[in-house]
Amino acid sequence: MAKQRRGRRIDGVLVIDKPAGLTSNGALQRAKGILFAAKAGHTGSLDPLATGVLPLCFGEATKLSQYLLGADKEYLTTVVLGVRTDTADADGQEIAVASATDVDLTAIEDVLPRFRGLIRQVPPMYSALKRGGVPLYELARRGEEVEREAREVSIHSLELMGFEPGERALLRLRVRASKGTYVRTLAEDIGAALGCGAHVAELRRTASAQFTEAHAVPLARLQELRDEGDFDALDALMLPVECAVQHLPAVPVAESSLFYLCQGQAVMVAQVPPERGMVRVVDEDGVFRGIGEITDDRRVAPRRMMAAQSAR
Repeated sequence: MAKQRRGRRIDGVLVIDKPAGLTSNGALQRAKGILFAAKAGHTGSLDPLATGVLPLCFGEATKLSQYLLGADKEYLTTVVLGVRTDTADADGQEIAVASATDVDLTAIEDVLPRFRGLIRQVPPMYSALKRGGVPLYELARRGEEVEREAREVSIHSLELMGFEPGERALLRLRVRASKGTYVRTLAEDIGAALGCGAHVAELRRTASAQFTEAHAVPLARLQELRDEGDFDALDALMLPVECAVQHLPAVPVAESSLFYLCQGQAVMVAQVPPERGMVRVVDEDGVFRGIGEITDDRRVAPRRMMAAQSAR
C-alpha cells in the first residue's frame, strides 16, 4: 500500500528571500513546514552564506523545476582581495594572505573582460557535486581533494559596482550568469588574475529566471502568517504553476485532444509555432495543462502534463 503524504496539497511557485546561515534545503524544509505542504522542492542551491531569491516549487510545480534549475541567475557580491580561504568565501579558513595595495581600478578594468562571455571554471571542492555518490564538500571536510574537470559556463554580464583600495581591497560586482556558475570560483579566479588572491565576503542572488527580489518573501513573514493562522494569506503568496514556464509559447489544445495527450499520445493542433521546441499546452479557455514538444510532423507530444486537479 502506498504511503500517504502528510500535509496539504498546494500547487504553485513560492519565491522566498533566503536568509544567511541557512542551506537551500533548510530554507525549503522550513517553508514546507510553515505551509504544511505535502510536496516541495527547490530550484538550485544557494550557499549558506548567500541570501536572496530562491524559487520553491510545490505540488504539481515540482514537475517543472528543471526549467528553473537551468535558468540564468543574477548576483551582487562583495569580494575581498588579498585573502584566500579553503571554501572561497568568508565561512572558510584563511589559507593564503597577500597585500592588495597595488591593485587599482586600471588593473581591475584590465582583468574583468577576461571573465565575460564563455569561460571555463573548475568547480570548488566545497560544492554539492558528487564523486562516487559522495558530495565533494564531505570529502573536503575530511581533508581530501579530488581532481575536478573544468566546465564551460557563460558570464552574460560582469559589472564593477564599487571598489575600495587597500591592504584588503573590496570589489563589488554584479554578475549575471548561466546555470552551474560558481561566484566563489569567479572571485578566486579574478583574485588570481590580479595576483593577490580573493574570496567572497557577501553574496546575494537578486534574480533567478524571471523572478526578482520584488517577488521574494522573507521566511520571517511566512512564519508570522502561520502564527496568525492565516493560511489564505500564505496561499495567496503562491504564484501559478505555469509561471515556471511562462517563457514558452502557448499552444491551445481542444478538450478531446487533451484526453489523448494525458494518455501519452501526440496530437494534431490547429495552431503550431513555426519552430520546433517545447510549448505550454493550454485548453481552449487558456488554462495551463502541461508541457509539450512540437514533433517533426508538426504534432504536439506530451512531456509533462499536470494532474487534473491543477487544471480546474
